[in-house]
Amino acid sequence: MVKIGDAPEGFEGDGFFLTNLGKVIGMARANSLWPLPFATSCCGIEFMATMGTNYDLARFGSERLSFSPRQADLLMVMGTISKKMGPVLKQVYDQMAEPKWVLSVGACACSGGIFDTYSVLQGIDKVIPVDVYVPGCPPRPEQIIEGLMKIQDLARNESLRRRNTDDYKKMLESYQIETL
Repeated sequence: MVKIGDAPEGFEGDGFFLTNLGKVIGMARANSLWPLPFATSCCGIEFMATMGTNYDLARFGSERLSFSPRQADLLMVMGTISKKMGPVLKQVYDQMAEPKWVLSVGACACSGGIFDTYSVLQGIDKVIPVDVYVPGCPPRPEQIIEGLMKIQDLARNESLRRRNTDDYKKMLESYQIETL
């Protein structure tokens, strides 16, 4: 059974439909996310299962994985990130074009997990801003899909001018990320 999604709010008539441009852009962004998987350990295996036929992440408009930061708008960080990888992760984030979102998948990416050591970054939010956290060790594919759906909600409902606000710029400055 195919379920047709709801159209954005607008005015309908015989042969026409009018809506807010922001709602149309939000709907397009939400249904065409291009994820960049940054997988380092067991959470990456769960992500592979999420992309497989049983769970099929393509149903949500994220079929095309991008392995180039310049073509991606969703950074999915999965697994243990060492402190030496922190600057590389930040560089990947910096190379992505706006608007961009970050999904932190698994206990290690969210908080360092069981690796409370000098060499493991205790959460990727120490180097880049995170939009959605998916807990678990490793999280099930259903959890990863739910995290993606939360990112879709952010993309759908985000104001087109949010990234130009002073609050957003201050948040980026706290991560030493330069804005143009």
